[in-house]
Amino acid sequence: MCGVFGAFSKNGQSVLEDVYLGLYALQHRGQESAGIAWVTKNAGLYGLRVSKGMGLVHLALDQKELASSYSNCAIGHTRYSTAGGSFLSNAQPITANYSRGSVAIAHNGNITNATGIRRYLENRGAIFQSTSDTETILHLMAHQSHKPPLDALISALRTLRGAYSLAVIINNRLVAARDPWGFRPLLLGKRGETTYVASESCALDIVGATLIRDIKPGEVLVIDSEGEKSLLIPKETDRKFICAFEYVYFARPDSFLDGKSVYDVRKKLGHKLAQKAPCPQADIVTGMPDSGTISAMGYAEESGLLYEKAIVRNRYVGRTFIEPTQRVRKLGVKIKLNPIGEILKGKKVVIVDDSIVRGTTVQRVIAMVRESGAKEVHIRIASPPVKFPCYYGIDTPTSEELAAAKMNVEGLCKDIGADSLSYLSIEDMLEAIGLPPNNVCTACFSGNYLNGGKEDELDL
Repeated sequence: MCGVFGAFSKNGQSVLEDVYLGLYALQHRGQESAGIAWVTKNAGLYGLRVSKGMGLVHLALDQKELASSYSNCAIGHTRYSTAGGSFLSNAQPITANYSRGSVAIAHNGNITNATGIRRYLENRGAIFQSTSDTETILHLMAHQSHKPPLDALISALRTLRGAYSLAVIINNRLVAARDPWGFRPLLLGKRGETTYVASESCALDIVGATLIRDIKPGEVLVIDSEGEKSLLIPKETDRKFICAFEYVYFARPDSFLDGKSVYDVRKKLGHKLAQKAPCPQADIVTGMPDSGTISAMGYAEESGLLYEKAIVRNRYVGRTFIEPTQRVRKLGVKIKLNPIGEILKGKKVVIVDDSIVRGTTVQRVIAMVRESGAKEVHIRIASPPVKFPCYYGIDTPTSEELAAAKMNVEGLCKDIGADSLSYLSIEDMLEAIGLPPNNVCTACFSGNYLNGGKEDELDL
């Protein structure tokens, strides 16, 4: 669930600080590493520089270096690992020099047939410098050195299966590409003579850019001094797989994805939840900060119950869900969330959350709410049960880690210590999202995977 950002200025203004700011706005999509790659020019020849490091954007990148450098074309990345470990060698953008020039790639998503492609390339002499699935794209390009770099990129993308939203630098061109199924978001924005691509519209807002449109599934958009040119990845698809979990949890609520306001979707999820799983005996409704808050507001609004912000989030602690180890997640809950006892004491409380993945957070929060004096704790989840692993960029790799895959709703309710537990149905969630149902990926809820779950087939 990484964040990518790119910028190209036609009038020669430097875009490095814009990219730095864009990554700040996308920090919620990845906290393990961050990086920026930018175009340089020396003696008429284009090259690349890259700066990247581990941790949050302000720790990983040197703002003074970026402010004192110049480039009219740059891309950036914030990472959380789903393919390849949390190491500096896997930090992005990934850059390479090959016979046709310099290339840099920032990638959001998971290439599901990357292992097979990597094996194929290694048998033909390729030497990989990282364990990231993104590096396979560079090697596929390098093995087609008889083609111009843009043609080699499109040919490489045609062989990939799974999720990829890309910001790429090829010489002095910014290239944006979105997989033919549209798993991960990617948007186009403009401010004056500068063109931007970003994982979410909130990153365009911070640089004062206007959202133009979404990059279409299967589109390759080339941005250079002559303007923009739209090309297609020559790959037929039966349907789209736009990720439902982006709307449920991951995207920032002030973003627009595929024409839909994330805030509005989450409010509608709360309304649906109140209609389908009311709790008339409750005194108050509260949300699990922060991704459950808006659905909780919708639930309270629809049910006529009082909404209270009864659980406070420590703003200086990152998301527990995307931390890389279970031990850190468990420790994180204690320092991240704190109930307000004066509000909860003696009350029957409805807590609305966006989802239950591993169950660690909700279990500990229920215990803390009870310790604060709550009389009853009822859990309402603004999405269906997460029963299946995601292969497309969310860190739920095995069913063993998913609470809803190990027990039914009644068993899970008892396990987390709630008085009641209810979820939304897939149909209700899709209605709230408002996109055509056949355009939305529900694989983590339904098990309906791209290609029937055959995730490592080669198409070379």
